[in-house]
Amino acid sequence: MRTLAVAALLAASSSSSPLLLADGFSFTRPSAATVDHRRRHCHPDAPSSSSSLQMASKHKSKVASRTIWAESRGFGSAGTTTLSSSSSVTSSASSSSGGMTFEIDSTQNQLTVTPITSLDGIVTLPGSKSLSNRCLLLAALSEGTTRVENLLESDDIRYMLEALDTLHVHVERDANDPTCVTVTGQAGPIHSPTPDTSLELFLGNAGTAMRPLAAALCMGNGKFVLDGVPRMRERPIADLIDGLQQLGADVTCVESTGCPPVTISAQKLDGDKKASISGKMSSQFLSSLLMASPLIDGEVTISIKDELISAPYVSLTIGLMKKFGVNVRIEGDMSGTPSFIIGATEKYTSPNSILVEGDASSASYFLAGAAITGGTVTVRGCGSDSVQGDVAFANVMEQMGATVTWAPESITITRDPTVRLQGVDVDCGKIPDAAMTLAVAALFAEGPTTIRNVYSWRLKETERMKAIVAECTKLGGTVEEYTDYCVIHPPKDNVLNDNVLIETYDDHRMAMTFALAACGGVNVRIHDPGCTAKTFPTYFDVLGSIAS
Repeated sequence: MRTLAVAALLAASSSSSPLLLADGFSFTRPSAATVDHRRRHCHPDAPSSSSSLQMASKHKSKVASRTIWAESRGFGSAGTTTLSSSSSVTSSASSSSGGMTFEIDSTQNQLTVTPITSLDGIVTLPGSKSLSNRCLLLAALSEGTTRVENLLESDDIRYMLEALDTLHVHVERDANDPTCVTVTGQAGPIHSPTPDTSLELFLGNAGTAMRPLAAALCMGNGKFVLDGVPRMRERPIADLIDGLQQLGADVTCVESTGCPPVTISAQKLDGDKKASISGKMSSQFLSSLLMASPLIDGEVTISIKDELISAPYVSLTIGLMKKFGVNVRIEGDMSGTPSFIIGATEKYTSPNSILVEGDASSASYFLAGAAITGGTVTVRGCGSDSVQGDVAFANVMEQMGATVTWAPESITITRDPTVRLQGVDVDCGKIPDAAMTLAVAALFAEGPTTIRNVYSWRLKETERMKAIVAECTKLGGTVEEYTDYCVIHPPKDNVLNDNVLIETYDDHRMAMTFALAACGGVNVRIHDPGCTAKTFPTYFDVLGSIAS
């Protein structure tokens, strides 16, 4: 039995007040200024974005967002939970699961993952982040009422839900299941509920909310300002803005950096429209334009003028649009410079209910853990029938030496202990999020691993290329960094440095990925583990439940 629900502690740690524990110590989420300082450690040229911090302070949900999930699971109330332990603890706490433990140092905002011998078990995945926010938006734009099930419980989805509330889109939460909501659609564009004043939407660091909402709100009527945390002000959106302007939208970036804040003066668009955009930076720009296009009274053609990265995410978007009644015609090869046509009569219609598939990116941690340790792990929620490109990560583990068994809705991985993992050379352009997990798995391989076509790492929640180079180096690896790829050389005999402090840069995937370094028989200290609330608040609990 777990002695500590790790998610409860980490989820509640975002409150401005310390989280009080039974053993007499507190755990306080770092201030926004501290988080910004750590971002600047990885982005030395980044501005502090004080105005964004001021805007953030207006939103109580920004401060207490992670507490909500702790309380919803019954882990205490009012930001308080009880810690039980067989030993007396004054400045740290531990949670044991099998042969491993989590040790939490509240004063340093750190969680230590002790050595993991093996990962064995079955993991039911939380809902996909990408699918969750797409489903919410399309439900809001549809005619009819849509029940969305298995919605991911995370910061990104919460920002989308809060934005829909602010826009007066009716969303009813299921009292018995926080992963289910019912959305009453607008049967077309979303119009501002305050037509005479500019409406501000704070979207944190949620790119899956910022980009689709920026596009969709251009198609109705009203004035809007979309902003987020300091890192959001470093994440490019200029290609999307350019595409929207080509369609006739009045939308700009406030700063000259081509990043948020985004200002919109929307007037209903009609007539046939065409836009040509770059697909090299992010597939989310194309997905956002595609989802907004049926709101225009006319035929819309969106063309890619160079190359399209992360094409599986675009296919995911098109497939989801079809479930909501909209067909997208594709001309050309998705691996080249395709064009996408949305007919003038295409309109969103509710499918009545939709189930969000399990998150394939989150599956990568458990699949890699089994491959590294030689355990056997089954992830449920995505499999051979998945619409998500990140399931291809399992194929990479197979290339390295693991054994993979596919089922329509699950993937099982194990490794014969007599077979060593081998370094690989992989184009990860279609699996950029899961590719982060490959970086840590590479530390346990024989020979170097080359991770190619991941320029998008530089545009994510943090500058992931630099972050991965820094943290892999701390663990004893040697990393060659290039513009859009890196080569990771494992440490001698795959012996990792012990008790390394992993900086997460407020990036959820850095925390989850580098926790797997404990599979090397070493202690790993994770700084700011609460950042996992962005996509997987219960990650450390789930990891602990299958670890020994």
